[in-house]
Amino acid sequence: MKLSERPLPLKNAPLRYAPQNELGVVFLFSRIAQRLQFRIETIRAAYPDCIAYRHAGDIEKLVRIEFEFRSSNFRAHKHDAKGCDCIVCWDHDWPAIPGQIEVIELKRFFGVPFKVWIQVAIKSQWPYLDKGERLNWALSKRITNGDLLLMYRGYPDCAITDVFRFTGHQLEVGKAGWRDGTCFGGEIKRVCRLASPIFLSDFRNHKVLKTASFVRANMQGAGGLLVSEYWPYLHSMICDRNPGARKVLARYAPERA
Repeated sequence: MKLSERPLPLKNAPLRYAPQNELGVVFLFSRIAQRLQFRIETIRAAYPDCIAYRHAGDIEKLVRIEFEFRSSNFRAHKHDAKGCDCIVCWDHDWPAIPGQIEVIELKRFFGVPFKVWIQVAIKSQWPYLDKGERLNWALSKRITNGDLLLMYRGYPDCAITDVFRFTGHQLEVGKAGWRDGTCFGGEIKRVCRLASPIFLSDFRNHKVLKTASFVRANMQGAGGLLVSEYWPYLHSMICDRNPGARKVLARYAPERA
């Protein structure tokens, strides 16, 4: 992380900012373990990291826990799934996790705000936007569950026409399809269509947005453009022009970001 950047601030947490490694995961889990009815027996360096018991009716059940920053690290570390009952992580990014393993994603407990991205779709991709409510799409590796995606159709439309959200179900790195090379992908779900699109010319005429880097770069950028800091202006533009979208986007109001 650059010196000019810092992690997302947390709400109602003993850690001021979102954890950046596995040690932060262990620390935060210690604060909610009792609430989740875990009794910790030991934490160790050997696999699995933690041996605990969990209240279940009139008994306690043994739970073997592995701590990971991202759930997919479990696979990267080549752990034996038969030796683990539960993964505790900050970011759950492994939809193909073995079914017998429970995942506890800590960010759900500490009020991490969603991020807002502008996702550029070239003309050959537009038919996919029109036909599906759930799509697999190329995304930034920094995207997290619940992030909002403003789908920008490139030339000749040059407009934001749809709003999606990232469902948290990530795919493997695979062939891009629309260009040479590979990309990181995940599942997105439609939030709403915009009856009145927001055009690039609208951004260029906006007193604040016209100076934004993504506007000056004509919406160019691989893997998505992070625009969270401009969401109050974007949200206002979208809702003013599309009153019917205001209710749908209420859960994404700027004060909640």
